[in-house]
Amino acid sequence: MSVISTVSPDQKRLDIHVVGRFDFSLHKEFREAYRHHPGLGEYRVNLGGAEYIDSSALGMLLLLREHAELSHGRVVLAGPQPSVQRVLTIANFDKLFQIE
Repeated sequence: MSVISTVSPDQKRLDIHVVGRFDFSLHKEFREAYRHHPGLGEYRVNLGGAEYIDSSALGMLLLLREHAELSHGRVVLAGPQPSVQRVLTIANFDKLFQIE
């Protein structure tokens, strides 16, 4: 389980890669991944490596969304595996986030 973040060369996008179980155990690590990067246009969360997501992870995504909206940025959820996509759809996150 890990969270890896990188800023794009043009300093306009933060890529956050979540690997393994996306649950409360990653709360601090996930928050630290974006906390020091205010004012970016896009926060892209790559969920391709996340094999599981729970309600605390959904809450973390909502907090990231609030952080992004402070600077009129957006959050994109990228590449979720089918099991993760199902949870996002059940939670109506497809209405709150762009999912690619």
